[in-house]
Amino acid sequence: MTFLEMLLGASRHNRSLLCVGLDPDPARIPAQLRAAPDPVYAFCTAIVEATADLVCAFKPNSAFFEALGTRGIETLHRVIAAVPRDIPVILDAKRGDIGSTAAAYAYAAFEVLGAHAITLSPYLGGDALAPFLSYADRGCLLLCKTSNPGSVDLQDLPLADGRPLYLEVARRAQHDWNGNRNVGLVAGATHPGVLPSLRAICPELPLLVPGVGAQGGDLALAVRGAVDQHGERAIINASRSILYASAGGDFAEAARGEARRLRDAIGGALGEVGVRDERLKIRDENSASNL
Repeated sequence: MTFLEMLLGASRHNRSLLCVGLDPDPARIPAQLRAAPDPVYAFCTAIVEATADLVCAFKPNSAFFEALGTRGIETLHRVIAAVPRDIPVILDAKRGDIGSTAAAYAYAAFEVLGAHAITLSPYLGGDALAPFLSYADRGCLLLCKTSNPGSVDLQDLPLADGRPLYLEVARRAQHDWNGNRNVGLVAGATHPGVLPSLRAICPELPLLVPGVGAQGGDLALAVRGAVDQHGERAIINASRSILYASAGGDFAEAARGEARRLRDAIGGALGEVGVRDERLKIRDENSASNL
């Protein structure tokens, strides 16, 4: 099964476009978990268990695990393995290098860690992406218009025809690099006006949209701009606002509550523009027929 098939399957089954980012900060792990043999693993798996039926994907951020040393890499591998088999895992690693180095990064992400997709920097060009793209069943999500304020420094630079650089990244993603139909883009919710233009260029590519939680992106605008014509293929990510919804013993319950709130808010934004998940339509029709 390809990444896109997994993504659409999880999204439709859970009626969700929500992705939960796993960015474990040891200093913020609840006190009752700190005596566990592996507190980060205990924390992440508790979040996964609490939210798995509310999401379309999970996105562990490699940096938070790498910062823990060799044990952190082992923990990352175990966390990915603990995610239910029908939910895709996006490794947020933002890799970008050439030749044998890129091939080694791809092997580590897909073969060793078992991720279903990875975030990549396209700055080095197509040959640097090729080792990742050759895994036809895995997703390659290219940084296009990122959520940080400094994205304007390079990503907005005008080309000779006046278009910003990020639109050329989108064009190449759609027309030059998507031979295996496994490419997607990363575009921040903090730039909601950009999302419709990216969707117009890339009508079928999945769009990973960070920035709706702690970064303050407008959720409704992000959803409306990112979804395709069927109300799908948008991956709306939230991390800290879910992970740290509570610092107490109810952290998993609080995370579930925040994830449900966001999942439902995304559904509300879809409803405002007349987009409904087909499964939800069927459920509503069946409910009406039983009245």
